[in-house]
Amino acid sequence: MTEYEKMVQGMNYDPGDGEIMSEQMPYQDKLWEFNQLKPSALAEKEAYMKEVFAECGEGNYIELPFHANWGGAHVHFGSFIYANSNLTLVDDGHIFVGDRVMFGPNVTVATANHPLEADLRAKGLQYNKDVYIGENAWIGAGVMIVPGVHIGKNAVIGAGSIVTKDIPDNVLAVGNPARVIRQLKNSDA
Repeated sequence: MTEYEKMVQGMNYDPGDGEIMSEQMPYQDKLWEFNQLKPSALAEKEAYMKEVFAECGEGNYIELPFHANWGGAHVHFGSFIYANSNLTLVDDGHIFVGDRVMFGPNVTVATANHPLEADLRAKGLQYNKDVYIGENAWIGAGVMIVPGVHIGKNAVIGAGSIVTKDIPDNVLAVGNPARVIRQLKNSDA
């Protein structure tokens, strides 16, 4: 089994493998070009997302700079997503984002993880776990989302939170680690 096959199956793999690097590097080059665009280059931004992302709906907007290990090649965006500046998507695994999700500035969504076993880490191995963010979620400024997490639809993650476990639909979660503090109602402002 190749290192790339291990990567897509969520197994421990070598991210510095030649096959992986030769596939990843062109995405990094495209991402560098994307980050040089002027704020007014809306059509070019949309063209990048449509070309590079695994899936991309309509009406999405990303404030630059944008960071992604694979340039967004493993990112699945719904429609009408807003991402403030410095969104970092560690997209070695897949990141699924529902419609109308909002990301505050300096948010990190990670899919890559490293083994707990020291000798495996010393070999530089990693594995990936996909992340899912439900429609209409709001991810506050400076939030970190770790590999394998599912965030429910309409959930709000408070600024600076670190999400280490699944978050259900329609709740406000805050803290380190993020914990649900209450249900949200339509009357919440």
